[in-house]
Amino acid sequence: MARIIGGIACSHTPTIGFAHDKHRREDPVWGPIFAGFEPARQWLEAHQPDVAVVVYNDHVTAFFFDHYSAFALGVGERFEVADEGGGPRELPGIAGHPGLAAHIGESLVADEFDMAFFQDRPLDHGCFSPLSVLCRHDGGWPFPIVPLQVGVVQAPSPSARRCYRLGQALRRAVESYPADLKVVVIATGGLSHQVHGERAGFNNPGWDAEFLELIEHDPVRLTEMTLAELATLGGFESAEVVMWLVMRGALSASVTRRHRSYYLPSMTGIATLVFDNHSSPPTPGELERQRARIAQQSSGLEALEGTYPFTLQRSVKAYRINKFLHGLVDPASREAFRADEAGAMRDHGLNDVERDLILARDWRALLHDGVIFFLLEKLAAVVGQSNLHVYAAMRGQSLSEFQKTRNAPGAVYSVSGRDQPAGPRR
Repeated sequence: MARIIGGIACSHTPTIGFAHDKHRREDPVWGPIFAGFEPARQWLEAHQPDVAVVVYNDHVTAFFFDHYSAFALGVGERFEVADEGGGPRELPGIAGHPGLAAHIGESLVADEFDMAFFQDRPLDHGCFSPLSVLCRHDGGWPFPIVPLQVGVVQAPSPSARRCYRLGQALRRAVESYPADLKVVVIATGGLSHQVHGERAGFNNPGWDAEFLELIEHDPVRLTEMTLAELATLGGFESAEVVMWLVMRGALSASVTRRHRSYYLPSMTGIATLVFDNHSSPPTPGELERQRARIAQQSSGLEALEGTYPFTLQRSVKAYRINKFLHGLVDPASREAFRADEAGAMRDHGLNDVERDLILARDWRALLHDGVIFFLLEKLAAVVGQSNLHVYAAMRGQSLSEFQKTRNAPGAVYSVSGRDQPAGPRR
């Protein structure tokens, strides 16, 4: 059974990454940053977690306002370093933990947190700025991560109370995962700062000190504060400290503080906290209830013959081929595929099995391989086949045989609009 061994909270200002990349460890201005993070790094090396859940916010880098979620969980196999305008930092990408991530996602949704899920999105300084000084990474990162992005830059955003309750649900999720894993929860952001408007440059070290006391000894009091109160006391952008409450909610009510530091070099109060967790293992009854809650909505689906729910596990496994097929909604990609199917698939990195399935228009095998139906109908439209062709193939029937089972036996249609080839190629 997985267990949370502790929590780390730390700032994620890009000045941390700057000091690291410019080798300013011995600089009297920047050196205190490294000194503040060093005990946290040593704690991680001593406790050797198997995986970290990293609670962070993206800074309009990988997430834009065309689709901006309150909570987004990274379920992919790997996460690269984002380019934030001047090229990505020279850091290695970091592995995800799809198994734990999928379980956490299922558990959080069962606990009525309406999560978004992401793959193939890079992580910006909200994640990599602190990680680069928390961990040695010359030969790769010491553990995989499950990134949890909190949408704090566009209002309305999650409240302090909601984030604390998310942390409590995260604890239930981790502790109900069957594998024996040591998990650390790392929350990033803060402390006092404001980076926009005439109030830019605002800091409040006195409030920062009080916040550090409250997050350790009385986190519930923080949950009663509004985002406006947090912004008034700490600066508008400092309200991102609600992410620290996710970490704190995932730990026991009483924790042991192993380290605390604070330093204000420029725009942001840079703080680090390290807590040992003292949660007792869940009882058999608690485990049974949580696992039953997770399974409740899908229980019985396995008995439905010829039915393949598109789960997070299936999404990760078949991400590459689904991404390729989704690309066919772009006219240029569509025309490139029509001009040279094998070449387009090869350029996208599809393997031999995936290419052969698409070339053969083997609709049922594509579904079994993990392609979601709604991308199959897009592929069918591109190659001039109807939805009815796909439905018939799913059932192992010819088109005419399938049509005889419908109330409108002559109907043939697809999702294609104006860009429709003359007729089926196969």
